[in-house]
Amino acid sequence: MDKLVSIIVPCYKQAHFLAQALESVLQQTYTQWECIIVNDGSPDHTATIAREWVAQDSRFRYLEKENGGLSSARNAGISISNGQLVLPLDADDILHSDYLSKLVPGLTQDEQLCIISCYTSFFTRSKQNTYFNLQPAGSTIINILYQNQLIATSLFYRSSWEDVGGYDEQMKTGFEDWEFWLRILKAENKSYKIVPEVLFYYRKSKQSMLVDTLTNHFESTKKYIIQKHPELYKSDFHNFTSVQFHYLETAKARENKIKNSMEYKLGRIILKPLRYIYSMMRKKK
Repeated sequence: MDKLVSIIVPCYKQAHFLAQALESVLQQTYTQWECIIVNDGSPDHTATIAREWVAQDSRFRYLEKENGGLSSARNAGISISNGQLVLPLDADDILHSDYLSKLVPGLTQDEQLCIISCYTSFFTRSKQNTYFNLQPAGSTIINILYQNQLIATSLFYRSSWEDVGGYDEQMKTGFEDWEFWLRILKAENKSYKIVPEVLFYYRKSKQSMLVDTLTNHFESTKKYIIQKHPELYKSDFHNFTSVQFHYLETAKARENKIKNSMEYKLGRIILKPLRYIYSMMRKKK
């Protein structure tokens, strides 16, 4: 018997994309699914769009809650789900019609797996306008210690979510899925699998959470993950120190490149009189 898949779609200020995401759910060739749309206190017309889809197909369900962030919304949706398998789907992304039909058997027919994922196409405006294919690799927890190889829209067992206590709701600046995968792989002592086909489409937006995380919260969020799972990094100490020093060396090289650039040198010359005036004003104080 096919297993029921609970597709969880949190939505916050993404009502203008929501219908596309839900249409990709409706077009799945694997039909044993339910889709829970979670309105995470969104101030737009998410409720109106969601209710239209609930009226259209009984497999769609709607949950409304106060804003609590992506982890909170996913946890809320999963908590009322009925499926043995769970698939998170952000409201601005799109599934290939064969996503479930290819990934569900891949996960359920291999007892050594607890997560399964696929290749991803990044797109703007429409999924036909793709500009980059993400082809992650690996299969064990070691492979995701330093770089997340699993997209957020990966398939896993609901029992795994229960075992690890769900997504970490303290993580509100990104990478919550990465930390979640680490906990599942650690708790289950199993592997993950990447299906080498593009079955998922990720919408690239200047205002996306991923862009914000990489720009403003990359170091602090990685620090949080490492300090939450020190035993994982201690057991891989040699690689851990190599990776950290690589980051330091890369940052130093980038800094030196900037300092040696003509723009930087010209800027120092232009600003030199202003720095002199500023120092004189400070001395008078």
